[in-house]
Amino acid sequence: MVKWTWVVVAVVWWLAGAGGCDSPDREVIEVPVDLSPGTPLPDPGDLGPPPAVSCALRVSVSTPDDCGKLESYDLTGCDLESLKRVDTSGPFNARFHDTSTGPGRGTDQLLSRYYFLDPEAAHPMFLVSTANIPGRPYSVTAELGCRAVGTDRVLGCDVRCEAGKPPRVLSFESVRTRRRPGEAESSGGLRLIGEASTGANTGMGVDVYVTKGHAYVVNIEAFFPGEGGLFVFDLADRTAPRLVASITHPDDAYWNGVWAKDDALYVASAARGVLVFDISDPASPRLIQDLSGGMRRSTHTLFVNGNRLYAMDNGDVLIFDVTHAREPVLLGSYRDESSRMPGRNSYPHDATSLNHLLFVNHWGAGLLILDARDPANVKKLGAYEYPNSMSHYSRVAYFQNNLIAFEGGEGWGAHLRVLNLNDPANPTLIGEYKLSPEVSIHNMELVGNRLYLAHFQHGVRVLDVTVPSRPREIAYHYTWREHDPVFLNVSSWEGAVGIRVPGDGYVYVVDSQRGLLIFPEL
Repeated sequence: MVKWTWVVVAVVWWLAGAGGCDSPDREVIEVPVDLSPGTPLPDPGDLGPPPAVSCALRVSVSTPDDCGKLESYDLTGCDLESLKRVDTSGPFNARFHDTSTGPGRGTDQLLSRYYFLDPEAAHPMFLVSTANIPGRPYSVTAELGCRAVGTDRVLGCDVRCEAGKPPRVLSFESVRTRRRPGEAESSGGLRLIGEASTGANTGMGVDVYVTKGHAYVVNIEAFFPGEGGLFVFDLADRTAPRLVASITHPDDAYWNGVWAKDDALYVASAARGVLVFDISDPASPRLIQDLSGGMRRSTHTLFVNGNRLYAMDNGDVLIFDVTHAREPVLLGSYRDESSRMPGRNSYPHDATSLNHLLFVNHWGAGLLILDARDPANVKKLGAYEYPNSMSHYSRVAYFQNNLIAFEGGEGWGAHLRVLNLNDPANPTLIGEYKLSPEVSIHNMELVGNRLYLAHFQHGVRVLDVTVPSRPREIAYHYTWREHDPVFLNVSSWEGAVGIRVPGDGYVYVVDSQRGLLIFPEL
């Protein structure tokens, strides 16, 4: 039975980069509080059952071109008439499942799709593409719908044929990406007060850090147009942030994370590891060194807590001393055993810390709990792993002496999990927050009893987590606009991507297409 009482609760909070390892309470609030740490919940994992469709190859495929012929497929179990009713005026998020490998880990991909109907054709939704690249085998891919559920959901098959190899058959389900039913552009007072673009052909916005009256935004090139790089906005007028500097590098266009300490700005580079900029003049960052050691290094994310800089790099978590912010010194590293397991698809994606504990979102291995008191000898205390885990980002704090983690996955069916970590060797699931399976979370910030989510196409979501096991949505704002023609048919990772709540009264969000957006803090 749940025990309730009225108490005054000091919500112990931690916001990465707020200062030293131990930060003060942000506020004291009077609320009815569940005094139990939370009842453990079952966790079936993400993804769910694979798409069930009936289209299959009818004949033996002798050449890749056979994949591009409609007569190669047995469609007797399909409902082609239902496909003619699909609303193809906007994008779909699609999950592709490799039927040849069963339901195991690493068999699913999440992509964005546009579909084009030809009601007069023998098959109204049949797309064939070829790849004839010098030095690579000739290949043909066919994507064909099998049936539709209503106007917004398509089930079908994707067959990939390459010279000299048997066909690879995938099933897929695609869901039309829309606002959730009944939702307007915004609710709960989360109103947009300022917006600024990084400019044309500057890639996809992914992260932001705010310090010294400036917002530092990083973009990635990836499959998107533009070089990517670092973009600096003056915040003197938050209703009209002003772009004052941009820095790009022709051979290094994937800058995925950004953080600052004192007069140093750290950028995660996929080619040169951690880049260190001098921001003593905040409007004019000056690159002073990289921490690659002369090798090609791929740093995906990074963050600072106190005098420690943590970087997720090439499968390792690197730990630097940044007492002298512009002169990081490597103290140690950690590589989880799951990174070495063939086919495991596990690597450190992001991390956060609280005092000497380090929490690493290790994708397929879940959320790792590490003792990093001695950076040269990091010890694993436990992990929360769930079926088909895609552990991506987290925030951790104490609520009434209970160590609570808010963990977000990235992928089909991924969502927010609330974990009790009082026993690091046996973490438990005590709460969840779910929207729709085709849209997941990217980043988040925890400020007191407010959890701010950058929720891709579902925009910014603000949750009241006073009772952590029962997150309650109190506000939202859709940032993504489906008809912006920048990254169409390329990626499902669009919309609200990066988010920062630095304590100056504002929420800073990076939208993949629109750039920097500013909201009031709730």
